[in-house]
Amino acid sequence: MILLLAGIVGTVAVVLIAVALIFNGLIARRNRVQNAWAQIDVQLKRRYDLIPKLVDTVRGYMTYERGVLTQVTALRSSIVTGSVQDKASANNQLSRTLKSIFAVAENYPDLKASQNFKDLQVQIEDTEDRIAFVRTSYNDYVLDYNNAIQEVPGRFLAGPMGFGKYDFFQAPDGEKGDVSIDLGSVSAPEAKQPGKNAARGKQVA
Repeated sequence: MILLLAGIVGTVAVVLIAVALIFNGLIARRNRVQNAWAQIDVQLKRRYDLIPKLVDTVRGYMTYERGVLTQVTALRSSIVTGSVQDKASANNQLSRTLKSIFAVAENYPDLKASQNFKDLQVQIEDTEDRIAFVRTSYNDYVLDYNNAIQEVPGRFLAGPMGFGKYDFFQAPDGEKGDVSIDLGSVSAPEAKQPGKNAARGKQVA
């Protein structure tokens, strides 16, 4: 009887230790995902702060390209609201739109010669590189975390312990192509307000 009780106690202890190790492992993986997401948010915010300066700088030169400046302003608001997928979509569209501004700037020698414009271009391109770098790290951590909660034994414990799947930070399949941008608008249309979903680094069940 004593040996049987000892065996039961030992088995229970092993199970509890195993569960604790799995739980701690999932916590560590989730924390890495959340930290990587915070790094993305920092870079998105940095670019968010640079865009008004860019728009103010080029507005006086790009007389007939007001439409693209309005689009940049609208997309700027979108990258700080919404789910991971919403931000990823807005981020990719904004990156392509900013590239179009720099391409159009080739037609304005005075703008190209502006030191303020050059400085902003360098800062924005540097931020784009940082976003690409931290996005890769974030997606790697998400892959590791999602695998951990979907593989045995994590898949049996993740749900009851409150661990949900995370989204990757990437463009939806339908939005990976080039964005058509009208550079011929004389007057700027009213900027469309983004949605009010304020989830950040949102988990999905």
